[in-house]
Amino acid sequence: MGETRQFGAEGRVTLTMTGSGVAEVVLARGDKMNALDPAMFEALIAAGHALFDMSGLRCVVLSGEGRAFCAGLDMASMAALGGGEGAITDRTHGNANHFQQVALQWRKLPVPVIAAIHGVCFGGGLQIACGADVRVVHPEARLSVMEMKWGIVPDMAGYVLWKGTVRDDVLRELTYTNREFSGAEAQVLGFATLVDADPRARAAAIAADIAARNPHAIRAAKRLFGRYLGEDERAILMAESVEQHALVGSRNQVEAVRAQMERRAPDFAD
Repeated sequence: MGETRQFGAEGRVTLTMTGSGVAEVVLARGDKMNALDPAMFEALIAAGHALFDMSGLRCVVLSGEGRAFCAGLDMASMAALGGGEGAITDRTHGNANHFQQVALQWRKLPVPVIAAIHGVCFGGGLQIACGADVRVVHPEARLSVMEMKWGIVPDMAGYVLWKGTVRDDVLRELTYTNREFSGAEAQVLGFATLVDADPRARAAAIAADIAARNPHAIRAAKRLFGRYLGEDERAILMAESVEQHALVGSRNQVEAVRAQMERRAPDFAD
């Protein structure tokens, strides 16, 4: 296990890089069920920024300490999060505002992100989790599109992140009513990829599997996933061909084939 870095006031988020190239990112406000206050938002943005430029990064595991993944918005600090006029509509991170980036940045990362969800995962916490490529959820976890309870709408990129995973009418019902659903139900609804009694261990195992693959192919696949829902057929077909052209015959692709034939662990270069 590598050195752990802390981000934000009182170490709201920690990041540990393992020897296999897997970064473990933990929401570390366990005494408040990792609720989102201004310091947590800043810490998550800082951790995401550090990951973008991290050498040797192969995969990320995202989890929460203590009793929950994330209880959503810390209502005591809601006024501070609102900011001044235009703060929410300002595009501070390319196509997103500051709060949307906290969830959307996991999709923007060049490597896969696996979220391990336990306890409660409400509102903004659910949107952050849905920014991950894969979500492993405890069967008894409690999830909710919580925002309507407070008279607001999901606005941390949820409508972008849920597209293609959650059926439209199901999403409408959950948004309008903010009813809770279990981790087991989350898989049926499309919010969970896998259900496991030890989501963090399962997420770590998936990340280790990904980290053992050709890192250039993994990144290429993630780039394609970032395009295939929003572009037309012609553009997607060409994107596939461009990515494959760059991979075939490359050092890592040849090594992947040799390792398989020689029944040994591959030696990939980043």
